Amino acid sequence: MATTVIRVNMSGGATARDAQEPRTGKDNTLQWEAAPQQQVHALLSMAEEQLPAEMTKILGFSNTHVCMKEAALLDYYVCGLWWAKETNFTAEQTSFSMAVMQRLLDNIKEKQMPLVENLMGFAEALGAAVQWRTSEECRTPLLEEEEAKALITYIRNSLFQKYRLYELLFTTSREELLTGAERTIEVFGCHGAIAPLEEGLPTHLHSQLLLEPEAGADPVRSSVH
Repeated sequence: MATTVIRVNMSGGATARDAQEPRTGKDNTLQWEAAPQQQVHALLSMAEEQLPAEMTKILGFSNTHVCMKEAALLDYYVCGLWWAKETNFTAEQTSFSMAVMQRLLDNIKEKQMPLVENLMGFAEALGAAVQWRTSEECRTPLLEEEEAKALITYIRNSLFQKYRLYELLFTTSREELLTGAERTIEVFGCHGAIAPLEEGLPTHLHSQLLLEPEAGADPVRSSVH
């Protein structure tokens, strides 16, 4: 019997450089500070399998394969950007959507904001995006009504319905308690292992058990004789 020691590393990552704080544009709409619009436009032109690697660089993550927190956040942002692409959002609309997603996460992580307050913050940010812009460059809202409804549905499904999970992800101390923990597992070697039941039967009995009993015959007596 062999003994294997496994080290469990669940230390909280995502601390090197979480996405930078979203900034407010000229029309009081949020813009994603982690990537300028030109970079967002480039992300929208990438294939689905290319996004994780590029997003990992933008977010400054380094342990997405072993850190649960970084893996969850990477999936959150990649899925959000891919959704914006499939919804045919422009680079500016996508930047706003990503900034909103980040702001909501920051409210959970840094302010431990309850769900209702975060919903109110989301409504405020969305309200600025659907208002008519009065700048000379553009006189249309950033999001049309149907686009705003689509964003509401996506945020509800991706974040608000899983709010408790994200609260645990950012606020629980379980990861710190498990950092460097060791678990000892006993593994059976090849010698001395218990043989399967069928290998413990004589060959002639094993063959008889596989045969179907004759019609009208007693199954118990057929196996004995």
